[in-house]
Parts: sequence; structure tokens; C-alpha cells
Amino acid sequence: MRWRFWTPRRGRSCVSWISSSPPTRSWVQVPPDLTFLHPCFPQVEPHATIAEIKNLFTKNHPQWYPARQSLRLDPKGKSLKDEDVLQKLPVGTTATLYFRDLGAQISWVTVFLTEYAGPLFIYLLFYFRVPFIYGHKYDFTSSRHNVVHLACLCHSFHYIKRLLETLFVHRFSHGTMPLRNIFKNCTYYWGFAAWMAYYINHPLYTPPTYGAQQIKLALAIFVICQLGNFSIHMALRDLRPAGSKTRKIPYPTKNPFTWLFLLVSCPNYTYEVGSWIGFAIMTQCLPVALFSLVGFTQMTIWAKGKHRSYLKEFRDYPPLRMPIIPFLL
Repeated sequence: MRWRFWTPRRGRSCVSWISSSPPTRSWVQVPPDLTFLHPCFPQVEPHATIAEIKNLFTKNHPQWYPARQSLRLDPKGKSLKDEDVLQKLPVGTTATLYFRDLGAQISWVTVFLTEYAGPLFIYLLFYFRVPFIYGHKYDFTSSRHNVVHLACLCHSFHYIKRLLETLFVHRFSHGTMPLRNIFKNCTYYWGFAAWMAYYINHPLYTPPTYGAQQIKLALAIFVICQLGNFSIHMALRDLRPAGSKTRKIPYPTKNPFTWLFLLVSCPNYTYEVGSWIGFAIMTQCLPVALFSLVGFTQMTIWAKGKHRSYLKEFRDYPPLRMPIIPFLL
């Protein structure tokens, strides 16, 4: 068995595997006419994993650390998993592994902490009316409307919850994401937080049309959906042991908030959208409504993708489930 790493044009590398008989060892070499990469794997066991190949490659080329590498059987195919074993790959006597540079990576935890801490801090700047926002005479003044203070509590609670879940609840199947995502995500979360906070905490803000009844109804929706979202996150966490990438079909537990699993594949998104709808009703603020709409659109895309993945991976997946909205979507 022979493995050869080489780099063609546009920075895409390949690994060629030629097998004539079951070997006890394999090795990696570079074709004589390609000198970008020198031989770095003199001996590779047939039972070596993709993760081990990545680590060996990084020793000679530290700019391509393991999280930045993607190895595939087809240039347009899916990346091989780190736990995949070389000799068990679905190939014939000859195969080629394609290497792709994923670019600079950053951990999911870092991205989540950054994108969630920003809205929490930004909203409070507007709530306390720090100078240069609403004019000198309003510096550090307080709104006379109770709904403004309630909205601040709800908004702060939501993002504190997200931060704590990132640290203590979520288990990520992938350790990193492209570095560019942090700028995109922060622009979205931070920008909308500033936009909605500006109007909700504005000195000229007017309370909801139907007063206390509207606020109480919206608060109930918000609290119920926040509890539901947390319950789903805990249920998903219990499906995956620490340090594992195992995927299982999520089912309802004894917690009533998880019963939504009977109808949708991603009830965490359903509850998340519900929370922001409740917040929009509470504040009667257009930027919040737009944030809810954009968030719903994005979460629907994610939910459809996860739903398709469940259907493809599990033959016995419950047929009545929809991606995000029961019976509809």
C-alpha cells in the first residue's frame, strides 16, 4: 500500500492510495516532480485514522493544523471523519484522498461566547443611557415605563442563559468553525441588539397598545419558550456522552417541554423563535419583530438541514415530525 501527498494548482492537495495486497505497513511519499511537500509519512499503519494522518501532516506543515484540514474521497464530497480508519474506507484497489485547506479556524465556544456577550453588554449601554446616545439631558436617566425594565431583564436573562449553556450544557460535534464566521455572527447579533435597544430604551418610547394584558401574555410566552429551549438543550446534551460524536434520534423525556419532539425535529429552534415573538409582543418594537423574522428564516434553514440528515441517517426516524413547525414546516 502506498500513500502519496501532492499539491496541484490552487492549493488543493491529494493523497493517492495504491493497494495490491493487504500490507502490514504503508508509507507516504511525494512524486519526484512535485516538491511543494516533502516526504513526511515514512510509515503509516493501515489501521491509522484520519486524525492521525492529520497530526502527522501538521508536524511537517504546522500552518495546516488538524482543524484546518479536510480530507475527502471526492473533491466535492463530504470530509472524512477523524475517527475513520484508512483500511476501512469505501475504495477499490486505487483511491485518491483530496486535501482542502479550510482556512483559519476558531472554536465554537469562543464564537458563541463572543456573539452572546456582545448583545448583553450593548443592550445595557442603551438601558443605562450612557452619554452620546440620546442627548446630554438624558444621560444615565431611567425610563418611567415598567415594560422597559422588564424587557431589559428578559433580554439579559436570555443571553446570560446562552452564555451558561455554552459553557456547561452544549456538546459540539465539531470543535471549530471558520474564523470569518465570528465577524458575520457578531455583526448580526450585535447589530440587532443595538438597533432594538435604541428604540426600546429611547426617552420617547411608548408602551404596548393593550397595556398590562399584552405585556403579561407576552411575558408568559417568553418564559415558557425559554424553559422549553433549555429543556431541549438538556435533552440533546444527554444524548451525547462527553467527548463523543455519537448521533441518536432524540425522543421526548418525562419533561413536558420535550414532548414537542413528537412533532418536530428541532424544537429548540421552535422555542427560540417563540421567545423572540413573545419579546416582540411585549415591546411592540419593529426591530425586534424583524430580528424574529430573520432568525426564524435562518433557523428554518438549519432545521430543514438537520431534518434531512436525520431521515438519511436513521431509517426508523419518526415520519410525522416536521423540521420546526408542527404539521406545517
